[in-house]
Amino acid sequence: MKNKTVVITGASAGVGRAIAKEFAKKGAKILLIARGRDSLEGAKREVEDLGGKAWIYEADVAKADQMNAAADFAEENLGPIDIWINNAMVSVFSKAIDMTPDEYQRVTDVTYLGQVYGTLAALHKMKERNRGKIILIGSALSYRGIPLQSAYCASKHAIQGFFESLRSELLHDNINVDLSIVHLPAMNTTQFGWVKTRFDKKPKPMGKIFQPEVAARAVLEVAESGERLRMVGFSTVQTVWGNKLVPEYLDHFMAKNGISGQLTDKQEEPDRQNNLYEPVPGDQGSHGEFDDQAKNYSVYDKIYENRKTIALVGGTLLGTAFMQLFFSK
Repeated sequence: MKNKTVVITGASAGVGRAIAKEFAKKGAKILLIARGRDSLEGAKREVEDLGGKAWIYEADVAKADQMNAAADFAEENLGPIDIWINNAMVSVFSKAIDMTPDEYQRVTDVTYLGQVYGTLAALHKMKERNRGKIILIGSALSYRGIPLQSAYCASKHAIQGFFESLRSELLHDNINVDLSIVHLPAMNTTQFGWVKTRFDKKPKPMGKIFQPEVAARAVLEVAESGERLRMVGFSTVQTVWGNKLVPEYLDHFMAKNGISGQLTDKQEEPDRQNNLYEPVPGDQGSHGEFDDQAKNYSVYDKIYENRKTIALVGGTLLGTAFMQLFFSK
């Protein structure tokens, strides 16, 4: 990854910032895209402290022209784009019946169309050279919707459909651009401190929580391998397959546990700022408020990444045991 040109949307905080730091360790040249100047400056400092080179670009991913301009900026200042990672998102914690049309529009524009616009901006550049890698950031919620986040879940479902359609087209046209998607579990990110909410209790991730570095390491591995699809954390695999096998059970489970499972016992500040339409001032960092609950390591992911070696060693041991049993007779 040394000297590769990497573009990351939603790079100022949370998972996007953690991804930027992982690529920085490899010596990449990174364009950090987000709306908030303060957090972008903080992310830039961290990238450069870790050995990477960083540029910042203030843009709203919901604007296609801004994504095209960002791609132009990257090529003019960093060089041909090697890797483009679509990570930006927003959400609203609210029951669907209380959502406004504008809120549905905004979440869809950022969380779904932002990935579409970013992908197309990158693809127009990469197609000319017939090389490159584009990574979409999905979620366990791309397969299973949960209460209080209908707009976000719908957007993540849409990303999965877009991914499958575009990947088929790239294969048909023999375009040598790797298109991958990485589905994430519950993450300890800053979004829970600035997401718009209609509840008087502070929101939280549901289920087993991982630190954003777990996701970032998986994204880096996918960028290196060009793998089609990656599910991070065994909880993501459980969610996806659980919904395939027993969707009605999950409907009732979520009805019983999905709302309380996303709200803490802490009182929310009634006048807290949210980032739905405008960035929240200040440098937000990568982690949210759940460091004491979040895991920085995933056994499942370590096994997955080393599956070929494990299979080879296991096959060798099994073969050796079989031969010893056969020749001992």
